[in-house]
Amino acid sequence: MQRLRGMDASFFYMETPTSHMHVVGALVLDPSTAPDGYGLGTVRDLIESRIHLMPPFRRRLVEVPLGLDHPRWIEDPDFDIEHHLSRIALPAPGDQRSLEEFVGGFAGRPLDRARPLWELVLVEGLEDGNVALVTKMHHAAIDGVSGADLMVHLFDLDPSPAPVEPPTEPWTPDVVPSEVSLVAEGLVNQAANPARMLRQMARTLSSLADVFKGIGSDDAVLPFSAPQAPWNGSISAQRCVAFSRCALDDLKTIKATFGCKINDVVLAATTQSLRAYLRTHGAPVDRALVASCPVSVRTDAEVGEVNNRVSSMFVALPVHLDDPLDQLDQIVATTTAAKELHAAMGADTLQDWAEVLTPGLFTLAMRSYSQLSLADRHPPLQNLIVSNVPGPPVPLYSAGATVRATYPLGPLIDGAGMNLTVISNMGNLDAALIACPDLVPDPWLVTDGFAEGIDTLLRLAV
Repeated sequence: MQRLRGMDASFFYMETPTSHMHVVGALVLDPSTAPDGYGLGTVRDLIESRIHLMPPFRRRLVEVPLGLDHPRWIEDPDFDIEHHLSRIALPAPGDQRSLEEFVGGFAGRPLDRARPLWELVLVEGLEDGNVALVTKMHHAAIDGVSGADLMVHLFDLDPSPAPVEPPTEPWTPDVVPSEVSLVAEGLVNQAANPARMLRQMARTLSSLADVFKGIGSDDAVLPFSAPQAPWNGSISAQRCVAFSRCALDDLKTIKATFGCKINDVVLAATTQSLRAYLRTHGAPVDRALVASCPVSVRTDAEVGEVNNRVSSMFVALPVHLDDPLDQLDQIVATTTAAKELHAAMGADTLQDWAEVLTPGLFTLAMRSYSQLSLADRHPPLQNLIVSNVPGPPVPLYSAGATVRATYPLGPLIDGAGMNLTVISNMGNLDAALIACPDLVPDPWLVTDGFAEGIDTLLRLAV
C-alpha cells in the first residue's frame, strides 16, 4: 500500500462529473510490419509480458473515509486485464476525422474508480490498413513525462520484440485496508499538517521578494489576467478532438533563423491559429490571451518514478498583434519572464502546497465550483493549456507494428475548454487538441491553423 503524494492526489480531488482528470493518447500503427499480425490478443500478450514494468496497471485507489488524508494505492486483489482491454472497428472510410470522433467520445467517459485507472482500445478499420491504440490513464498516476516513460515499455526499437526480463519476485496483491486503519493513519497525518503548513508558508514568504520583482516585469503574466474567449466558461462532460502534423525540421529552421526555442515556435504558431479562430467567430483580438504551460520539475534522481512532478507557468499569446514575427518576439520576451518568475517561486512550491491540502475540503470545493457554474462568473484563470512533450527521436514498434503518429491529450478544467498538446515524433511534431464541443464546435480549425502558422513562420525564415 502506498500513500499518494499531494500533487498526485490533487488530480483525484479536481475530478468532477464534467472535468475528467485522465490523460488520453492515440497512437496510429502500421500493422504490416508485424510478423505475426496485430490484434487484441497481440496487445494483451504484450501487456501481460511487461506489466511488471508498469506498476500503475495493477494498482487501484482506496479513499480514506471522510477525506481525512490522501488516498492509497493498493495492488488490486481483483485485477483482471480483460476489464481494461477492448476493440472496435471504425466504419468506412476510417479517415482521420472518424478516429478523432471516436477518441473524443472515449475521452468524454470517466474511468471506473473501482478498478486500476486505465483503459486501452484497439481501433481497427483505419485508412491505409492502419490501426490505433487509444489509451486512457488517470492523471493521479502520471504526468506527461512519467506517462511517456511508462508507455515506452510497450514499444521496441525494431520490429522484433526484445526479450524482457521476468520479474524477480511474483506479484502479490494487497489486502484491502479497513476503514478503521485508514482513519487512524489519516488522523496521524493530519495531526502533522499544521506544522507542515507553517513550514511551507515560511518557505513561500522567503521567496516573495523575488516573486514581486518578477511580477514587476512588463512581460510577466499572472493568473486571472486573461480576457474572456469563446471557449472560456463552464464545460460539459463531452469532448471533441482534432489532430495535425508538422515537420520537426521546419520548427528547427525557424528556431535557428530567429534565435528562439522550439517551444517559442510552438506558442507562436498557436497564437496565429487562435487569432484566426477568434476572428472567424467574430470575437475581439484586442488583448493577449494567457496560456498555462505545464513545466516538468523532475530531477535526474526522479527519472523513472511514476508520479506527477509538474508545475506551471503563464505566458501571453499576443493575438492582438498582426505580424507573425512581432508575435514571436513578444512570446520570447514573455516566456523568458515566465521562466524567471517560475524560478523565483521555486520549482517545488506547487508540489509542497499540494501536500498540505485538506482532501475533503478540496473535493467539496471543486464539486461546488462545477455545480454552481462559477467559471462563468469571474475572469478566466487562463484561456487554455498548451503543452510541449518530448517524444521519441527514433522509430518505435509495438509487437512489430510501426508507430506512425502519436497524439497525446490532457484533461480540461472548468473555465478553460481547450487544451493543446504537441509531441515530437520521428522527425514530426504531432499536435492534438481536446476541447469541450459546447464551447469549441470546430476544433480542427485550431489544429489546422497551428500547422498553417508553422508554414507561415517557415516562409519568413527561408
